[in-house]
Amino acid sequence: MSLNYPFTEIPAAAELSEVAPGVFWLRMPLPFQLDHINLWLLRDGDGWTIVDTGFPADEVQLAWKAILARLDGPVKRLIVTHFHPDHLGLASWLMAETGAELWMTSGEFLTAHAVWQEVGGHGARFMVEQFRRHGLDGEHLARFEKRGSGYRKAVPALPEYYRRVKAGDSLMIDCHTWQTIIGYGHAPEHMSLYCAELGVLISGDMLLPRISTNISVFAATPDADALRWYLDSLDVLAREIPQQTLVLPSHGLPFTGVQARVGALHAHHEERLHALENSCEHAPQSAAGLLDVLFGRALDTHQTMFAMGEAIAHLNYLEQAGRLSRSIDADGVIRYSRLQHRPAAH
Repeated sequence: MSLNYPFTEIPAAAELSEVAPGVFWLRMPLPFQLDHINLWLLRDGDGWTIVDTGFPADEVQLAWKAILARLDGPVKRLIVTHFHPDHLGLASWLMAETGAELWMTSGEFLTAHAVWQEVGGHGARFMVEQFRRHGLDGEHLARFEKRGSGYRKAVPALPEYYRRVKAGDSLMIDCHTWQTIIGYGHAPEHMSLYCAELGVLISGDMLLPRISTNISVFAATPDADALRWYLDSLDVLAREIPQQTLVLPSHGLPFTGVQARVGALHAHHEERLHALENSCEHAPQSAAGLLDVLFGRALDTHQTMFAMGEAIAHLNYLEQAGRLSRSIDADGVIRYSRLQHRPAAH
């Protein structure tokens, strides 16, 4: 099985492309190597529902102003899939512009506030200590200390109230039922939306057509098995979403072929896990010492942050699966070694 891309013409800035009845695709720029995000505008009776906001930048706000001026009814609600800046960054501004109410999961809303305030194990000082324990050198650590928290810079303001969405909730949007599916590993309680009547899944960052979303372990939950959570979440999508469903991802092109993509992502991560396992064969290795194995290219400070989180996620997975053992050396650095005799499977 392979993926099919039914829409290859990307909408221009401030333009809408209808990909299903009452479902419109917007694309906004991002100031990163991943240079775009897909947003979604849903017809909602005499008004509209927005899914995700885009990154807070002048050109994005101008594009939104042009779109909002053309709408033939009010924006009734703003649904945000998760707390990352390209999804939540303009929520406060859009709420002020439209009067719409914010809908999110509690895990994402509260994590956004913890990261913004740098409390509860979230923030630069906690991340620096986490990366030190995983072997990152002093030069890189100094860059992170100097950089501080990028989240508050990327999210200028956060909403103070919201409508809570829970796993399995049904949202009625324009007489269609959209089921909420909560996924784990990329963010605490990432929300995807599935409409069986329309045959559409708004997957957010959980299922992307060409890249694997970042899976990181955060300082607040140092032993989290985030990669396993992510792969288990993918398996839920593969079981529950029909093959012909149109998947609307946050990055890349809309596609069909959920099961094929889930299988490819499993294979990709297993290949990376085997590479890490082999690299720990002859001597204990730290997460920082294994970045080249996972990524094989030079990384800037921003990329190193994601790379370290992802390396730790893969190593936690291997340790908790009984494929690596963990030790702490005299300098307090966590290192991993391959187990020569794995525990018997049960």
